Amino acid sequence: MQRSRWVGAGFLASALILTSCTSGPAGGDVKQDSKAPLELWTRTTPGGPGEKGTLALAAAFEKSTGYKVKVTAIFDDFETKVQQRAAQKNLPDIVMNDVTQLGAMHSQGLLREIDLDKIKDSGQLIDQGLASGRSLDGKQFGLPYSAQATALLIRKDWREKLKLEVPRNWDDFTAMAEAFTTKDPDGDGKKNTFGLAAPLSTKRGYASWYFSNFLWAAGGDFIADAGNGTYKPAMTTKESVEAMQWFRDLGCTSKAIQPGAVTMDTPPTNETFEAGRTGMFVVGPYLMPRFDEVLGKDKYEVVPMPKGPKDATVLAEGASVYLMAGSENQAGQDAFAGFAVSAEGQRTGMQGESGYTVQLPVNKTVDISKIRSDPRWRTYAEVYGSAGRYAPSIPNWTAVRQTTSETINALLADCSLDTGTELRDLDKQLADILKEQGIAAS
Repeated sequence: MQRSRWVGAGFLASALILTSCTSGPAGGDVKQDSKAPLELWTRTTPGGPGEKGTLALAAAFEKSTGYKVKVTAIFDDFETKVQQRAAQKNLPDIVMNDVTQLGAMHSQGLLREIDLDKIKDSGQLIDQGLASGRSLDGKQFGLPYSAQATALLIRKDWREKLKLEVPRNWDDFTAMAEAFTTKDPDGDGKKNTFGLAAPLSTKRGYASWYFSNFLWAAGGDFIADAGNGTYKPAMTTKESVEAMQWFRDLGCTSKAIQPGAVTMDTPPTNETFEAGRTGMFVVGPYLMPRFDEVLGKDKYEVVPMPKGPKDATVLAEGASVYLMAGSENQAGQDAFAGFAVSAEGQRTGMQGESGYTVQLPVNKTVDISKIRSDPRWRTYAEVYGSAGRYAPSIPNWTAVRQTTSETINALLADCSLDTGTELRDLDKQLADILKEQGIAAS
């Protein structure tokens, strides 16, 4: 639809910044039409189960409210295409995308602030989910509709064959990883198994994304909150260095991480687990349908991550509804956001074996056990509630994730590198990134 749209102009791709064309609220100068169809973009594979789930959600919304929605699924270069539409002053009305994109889109001026008083059932949102949609200044620019956290998948048949207990701490974790690597858990008489599946490619920052589950459990951090919306580099703290060395030893000393991990993103890493080459995998719930079908539900188990030196903190993620600037149907935008987080919208989003748009519900009135009888979903929900941590909503988290990923990848790819030296260099790079984003602590 080629409607006239307001949006900030003059963005710089490297800094992901847009400047406002008006002094008023985002999109405040656009004439409103509550009957205008809503254009919704979702970051998922066209024709895949994610698109089908979004279409089902949109259909339920239309039936409930009467608003019309056109769904467009885009996976490749999603953020680039959003910026192209911004340059054309023709943004979609609604974007459903990763929660970590909030900082970038907000700093570009692509989002309008969400008035929770206008969002039906917003009071039913879980606190940590709602907090993930706030920018550094405390304003609401995203509304979570799906949450997830990571747990530990273990080859149960391997564990039982080697008479091992579920790991409770990092010593247990290391012992299991080494046993799966050296004690022939599959019984084929060959040394062809490895303890841990790990996507450690630099692509999209996978190495950093994966390592965060261990870094935070050790009490370390990529960047540390210094108060008043500022941050400081934190990869040279004692906790961060020890976490990095421990994880590095799994690959360099124990040889317990699958060969080629430093070149792998998630698809080939998934294959190592389902093909019986790796015995543990730290991952979210979205792979269960795939592993149930390919590997077999009876072959693996889902358990909470073992406690690290500090606690069992794991990465929490999810997806948010973003109300884009310049919409001529803000009432419709608010209505869709309200429906997506309502009990009805959440239940709709959780339907199906693979095409669901909601991993874990964010509405406090929705009991996952009442919708999904599989107890593994309850495990994930409990991990999210007790140990899940979101990445901070800084202007460009992608820059932090990518830069830290490159160092983590290098340390696992070249075991002769000095950990301390590499992390000191990394902190210098992080300091520059924080300064560029205007959030460096003085």
